[in-house]
Amino acid sequence: MNKQLRTWILAGVMMCFATPSPAQEISTAKDLTAVIALQGLPCGQVTTTTKQGDNDYLATCQDGNRYRVFINAEGRVVVQKQ
Repeated sequence: MNKQLRTWILAGVMMCFATPSPAQEISTAKDLTAVIALQGLPCGQVTTTTKQGDNDYLATCQDGNRYRVFINAEGRVVVQKQ
């Protein structure tokens, strides 16, 4: 998949995030799991999410890794290991 298409897909997933209800929290965890996997980072499955701001999440994975997933000023999805 070309890099620009992958960026648009990731941005679309991130823009779907809103203030999560309990049902949306499960969806958010699944979406973040997909975003992290698309970046090729180890995670397995996101078990806990913490919303830090608009389109800015802290994801904790079942393997213990933690990632900050957010959209930067250029509109690109960024995944940073914490």
